[in-house]
Amino acid sequence: MNKYTILEKLLIYFGILIFMTFILLPFVEMFYASLRPLDHLFRSPYQFYSDDLSFWAYSEMWKTVPMLGRYIFNSFFLATVTSLLTLLFVIPAAYSYARFKFPAKNTSLYLLLAINMFSGAVLLIPLYKLLRTFGLLNTYQAMIVPGVAFLIPTSIWLLKSYFEKIPIELEEAAFCDGATRIQILRHVIAPLSTPGLVVVGIYAFIGSYAQQFLFAISFNQKKEFMPIPAGLYEFIGYTTVKWNEMMAASLVGIAPVLLVFLFLQKYIVEGLTAGAVKN
Repeated sequence: MNKYTILEKLLIYFGILIFMTFILLPFVEMFYASLRPLDHLFRSPYQFYSDDLSFWAYSEMWKTVPMLGRYIFNSFFLATVTSLLTLLFVIPAAYSYARFKFPAKNTSLYLLLAINMFSGAVLLIPLYKLLRTFGLLNTYQAMIVPGVAFLIPTSIWLLKSYFEKIPIELEEAAFCDGATRIQILRHVIAPLSTPGLVVVGIYAFIGSYAQQFLFAISFNQKKEFMPIPAGLYEFIGYTTVKWNEMMAASLVGIAPVLLVFLFLQKYIVEGLTAGAVKN
C-alpha cells in the first residue's frame, strides 16, 4: 500500500527540486566563473553559458599561489585531526551523560548548549592570550585546540541521544560475562553506534573546515600553517581580484569534504535515520 498519492509524490519531488536548485546553483555559478576568462566575468548582459569556457584557471592558480597545495593539505589535516580529537573527548563524555546519574547532570548539559551561543569572534582576545601563554601561536595547535573546544558541546548532545537508544540490556549481559565498563564501551557500544560516530565525526569535520578562517587569521601568521580559506586571500591583488582562479581554488579546496561525504554516505544515512527507525 502506497503511503503517498501520485499528486503528493509530485509535490514532494517538486519541493526537493526547488530546494536542491537553491543549494546547488551557487556551486554551478562558481564552476562557470572558474571556466571564464577574467575580463569576461562581468559582461553585460549576463550570459549563463558562453563559448569561451576553458580550464585555464585550474592550471594557472597553482602558479599564482605556489603554496596552494600546502593550504589544501593544511585544511584537510586540521579538519581530520580536530574531528578525531573531538570524538576522543566526546565518546566517554556522551556515554557518561547517557548512562550515569550524577549531580547537576541536566544543568551541565544545558550549560554546554549555552556555550554554543557565543560566537568564536567574541572569545578571540582571551583565546589569543591563552594560546600565547602556552606558546601555541603560529602552530597547528593554535587552530586545533579552540576548534575542538567549540565542537565538543554540540557533539556531546548528538552522540548522547544516540547512545541512549542502545538497549541497556546489552551492557548488563556484558557485565554478567565479566566485562569492564571500558571493554563494554569499546566492544559493545562503539560497534553498535558506528553510524552515530560517523555523523558526529562528519559534523566535527565540517565544523572545523568552516571555522578555520577565523582561527587562522587570528592565531597564525606563518604561511606553512595556513588553511585554504586564509590562503585564498592571495588571489586578491592591489588592483584586481583573480575571481576565476579563486573560484577554481575554492572548488578544489572543498573537494576533500565532498570525498568524505561520498565515502561515508552509507553511514551518514544510517546515523541520521537510526533514531526514526528505532523509535
